[in-house]
Parts: sequence; structure tokens; C-alpha cells
Amino acid sequence: MHKLLVLYNEPKDPAHFRKYYVETHVPLASKLPGMKASRYTFDAKPLGPGKAPFCIFEAEFENEAALMAALQSNEGKAVAGDVPNYASGGVMMMHYAMR
Repeated sequence: MHKLLVLYNEPKDPAHFRKYYVETHVPLASKLPGMKASRYTFDAKPLGPGKAPFCIFEAEFENEAALMAALQSNEGKAVAGDVPNYASGGVMMMHYAMR
């Protein structure tokens, strides 16, 4: 299994982020080909000093090749192109194999 992890920083307009993300971006991301499962949260809390991300998104794919194919698909390009519409605080994306 291969995971995509997206960490969103606090946006300039949290209410807009939440509404847009839930109503527009998540439905768009749900169309990524080959995605086995996905989830998101606005409720992350740090266990120590520092600030937790404003929002976390996780998606699972069969393998790295499936994730990369999804990101290069028309749907993946649409998802990437949509990020500036709500993520004014910046975003970090990473991927890794689950062991």
C-alpha cells in the first residue's frame, strides 16, 4: 500500500477553506483514479510544542506507480490546479510506502 499525505497550514480565511474544501475539493479528489481510500480531518492536535496542521488529507493507493499515475491523470491535474482556490496558508505533500 502507498499513501499520499497532504498537510495544510492555517489559511488566511479558515471558514472559506473549510467550506470550499468539503464542498468542492474533496469531491474533486474523490475522482482520482486508483484511489483505494481517503480521509481528512480538521481536528489534529499536537502532542508537544508547536502547532498541528490546519487540515490533513490521506489517500491510499495500491503502489507508488498507481499514485503517480493518478497525479498525472486529468483528474489529478484538476485536483492540483484547484489547490490555490482555498489553500492560502500553504501546503506540504508527501508520499510513502506502508509497511
